[in-house]
Amino acid sequence: MAGRLATRLSSVRSTLFLCDMQEKFRPSIQYFNEVVFNSSRLLKVAKLLDMPVVCTEQYPKGLGATVPELGIQEFGIVPVEKTQFSMVLPQILDNLKRNHDQVNTVILCGIETHACIHETALDLLEKGYGVHVVVDACSSRSMLDRKYAFKRLESAGAILNTCEGVVLALAQDSKHPKFRELQKIIWEVGPDTGLLR
Repeated sequence: MAGRLATRLSSVRSTLFLCDMQEKFRPSIQYFNEVVFNSSRLLKVAKLLDMPVVCTEQYPKGLGATVPELGIQEFGIVPVEKTQFSMVLPQILDNLKRNHDQVNTVILCGIETHACIHETALDLLEKGYGVHVVVDACSSRSMLDRKYAFKRLESAGAILNTCEGVVLALAQDSKHPKFRELQKIIWEVGPDTGLLR
């Protein structure tokens, strides 16, 4: 429950984790395209605010590359390959600590909620990071698995948030120097994800 100590979002202290949004998952994940759309919005916000971004791919040799519409290529983000469910790989943590020592909160989105998102959030919480799981940017093959993963994560200390909620929390004030650009991102009407808790 250490994550409870770092729950307020700040662009200076937060990083965005994009988990396993790969081509082979597209047909089987509920609302896959909508999850990618919202994750892409968060990626644009993170880059606009100079926040670090981490992207992973689960066994890309078998499951394919990250879908192009997420937009990681546009920002020169190279995904980290993994086989374990959690994104908390030694090289990812080392890089965060070495290059972004003030980061204490992770904004987490991707798939699958009850597997890789779940394990990543628990690992981060155990290491003392605050975790905001973006509910309209996370999904699974089964909505039942997704629903109960969120219940477990909230009990463990993760904050359940939304895409727009994250953006506004990062801005903190309409006087933020980049608020107009942020506003354009959230004014773009997002898809109806159907991803109700």
